[in-house]
Amino acid sequence: MVNEGLQESMSFRECVDRMVDRAIVASGLEPSTAKIIQACNVVSQIKFPACVRGKVEIFTGWWAIHSSHRLPAKGGLRYAPIVNQDEIEALAALMSYKCALADVPFSGAKGGLLINPSNYTEDELRVITHAFGTELARKEYLSPSLSVPAPDMGTSSREMVWLADAYKSMFPEDINQGACVTGKPLNHGGITGRTEGTGKGVQFALREFFRHPDETEAAGLIDGLVGQRVVVQGLGNVGYHTAKFLSEEDGVKVIAVIEHDGAVINLGGLNIHNLRQHFAETGGVKGFAGSDYLENGAEVLEMECDILIPAALESQIHANNAMAIKAKLIVEAANGPVTYEADEILRHRGVTILPDIYVNAGGVTVSYFEWTRNLSHMRFGRLQRRYDELRGHTYLDALEQLTGKTAADKQRDEIVRGASELDLVRSGLDDTLRAAFQDMRETIKRNQNIHDFRTAAYAVAVAKIAQSYFDLGLANPEGKSKPP
Repeated sequence: MVNEGLQESMSFRECVDRMVDRAIVASGLEPSTAKIIQACNVVSQIKFPACVRGKVEIFTGWWAIHSSHRLPAKGGLRYAPIVNQDEIEALAALMSYKCALADVPFSGAKGGLLINPSNYTEDELRVITHAFGTELARKEYLSPSLSVPAPDMGTSSREMVWLADAYKSMFPEDINQGACVTGKPLNHGGITGRTEGTGKGVQFALREFFRHPDETEAAGLIDGLVGQRVVVQGLGNVGYHTAKFLSEEDGVKVIAVIEHDGAVINLGGLNIHNLRQHFAETGGVKGFAGSDYLENGAEVLEMECDILIPAALESQIHANNAMAIKAKLIVEAANGPVTYEADEILRHRGVTILPDIYVNAGGVTVSYFEWTRNLSHMRFGRLQRRYDELRGHTYLDALEQLTGKTAADKQRDEIVRGASELDLVRSGLDDTLRAAFQDMRETIKRNQNIHDFRTAAYAVAVAKIAQSYFDLGLANPEGKSKPP
């Protein structure tokens, strides 16, 4: 039974810590080691000047490094008028656990700038970003080997190029300067598949979940992914690509999309491409043809559906609406969309949740691929693609001679084609999400104290981070527990 005394009183960082506490208790990790893992190593508030519209303005930003058990520290940089230190610390912690779960050799970081980007022109944002990047680089929070930002809310590949230019101006001799950020445009060292990497990862996570009939049956989803009714909150980069891939490639029905100005609903399924075009032209979803509009988008979170995908901000599902959620499966494409209190309520109700540190790990996974590509100074597939094509031709020619039959053109193209960089990136992303899901499943099977995916995900992550500290001699091996 849910504790009736639960109240929505925790900060975002406290919510994350409580969820981790639950996994630590279930895993039996030694308390002092747990404290080391949960501590945020560095949090810096950075105030800097920038000349905008002929006058100097002072801007405030933050950079947090949750853990430095592996380098570099990795995390998104967001521009928003609601950025604060608690949020940045919480997101840095989530990144540490996310990287550990996905076996990406980074520690967690996060950055933020207190700004409303819509209030400034592109040239003004470039000046501000360059000044911020210079401050970050001076403090070693922008570095290929120490701290590597990526796009987040309010930023994109554009801001990443500006940050890289700031780093280059300070360290022109660094041949790995392109690896100081990820999420760059392709002509500036970016990698194919990074822009849609998080959304593609959400798709792969759902596909993996639906490969296990026992899991789908427990969630009350019995007919496969095709035809499932999905509600998506947020039509930004993550929400858009998630909805697009699922509807166009997996046959799901995206019956509602929630945005800042309300929600649009079509029980037969929304055309996500057209909706995104409408959103780009009008700045919202209101007025989209062939749909019903509801001004209070938050109500649509409680809509009858099979799968709910919150892909916007944190704390969207909380103690006040958790009892009204009707989805059978919640897939956390955003960071921290479900508060600790709401998570307790939903778990007691038996609602299955695929947690954020698993579901949205696609972004940092593809960022890892971009970072390694920048350090190697060579695109993936360059050495072996044509060799693979030649070998494919050889195999196919031999088969045709042995059978006396000729392969159709389409079949021939598929057999002999060498993997492109995008093929390799998506293959690596799919493998990462599959392996992480198997780790969570095995943890639930082995540990009788763990019954849900969130606790399992944190238990896996904490065990891996703890092992790093044990190996470095920074924690007491006497208190080491067996991995969950």
